Amino acid sequence: VIVESPAKAKTIQKYLGDSFDVAASKGHIRDLPKSKFGIDIEAGWIPTYRNLSDRKEELTALKKLAAKADMVYLAPDPDREGEAISWHLLELLRERGILKDKPVFRVVFNEITRKAIQEAFEDPGELDTNRVDAQQARRFLDRVVGFMVSPLLWAKVGRGLSAGRVQSVAVKLIVEREREIRAFIPEEHHQNSQTNRGLCRGNSQDQQAKHLPHQIARRRREGHEVDVHGQEHQFNRHQDDDHILPVEEDAKDAYDEQSRRHD
Repeated sequence: VIVESPAKAKTIQKYLGDSFDVAASKGHIRDLPKSKFGIDIEAGWIPTYRNLSDRKEELTALKKLAAKADMVYLAPDPDREGEAISWHLLELLRERGILKDKPVFRVVFNEITRKAIQEAFEDPGELDTNRVDAQQARRFLDRVVGFMVSPLLWAKVGRGLSAGRVQSVAVKLIVEREREIRAFIPEEHHQNSQTNRGLCRGNSQDQQAKHLPHQIARRRREGHEVDVHGQEHQFNRHQDDDHILPVEEDAKDAYDEQSRRHD
């Protein structure tokens, strides 16, 4: 049984018993070469993988265990990266002729408990090639963006920087938006709120009529001569404030009269 974490290996070994050998790969065992592009795009995106130099000890132990085992269970984490690790392990063991006709299973579990582990090994499955392809596509995109954009960072910003597939696109979007903001030419706009007849453009007839009495009262309190229809007149007002306040009732009566005529 091959898992990713040494800590998980010890716990799972305890649950499975002595009939199983559980070992850890400590994550990925192969990757694209560091010093070369490592992908033949013209040939159909064919990658060239290299064994990681800091996984020699783990690879040696895994090959020995697989050679003496009756069957192999691949049990890295149940995600895209875990699926890719399982695939790389399978490819490596096949290339070395270790597996031969031995059955190989993919085991997936979401918790490290005795029940979950035992249920997973009672019903093992196969590799999910869609997840493997998804992980490789992500890795290829990392390599393409890194190799093409990173040299620009070294020339313009500083050595040692690495461009990634996510932040590179994010920076591009921010720069494009900033250019739009700087290129924007502001224009002055004015909004004319017409209060003639107490009506505002854009409102429906019912909404306008509903607010008419309140608009008339407000306009009269402000010192304007406005009749019950909201029409402002150009003459001196003689009423005092106490006499003006009840005008809302007059306006409401006018609104009711207009409504009856409309009906």
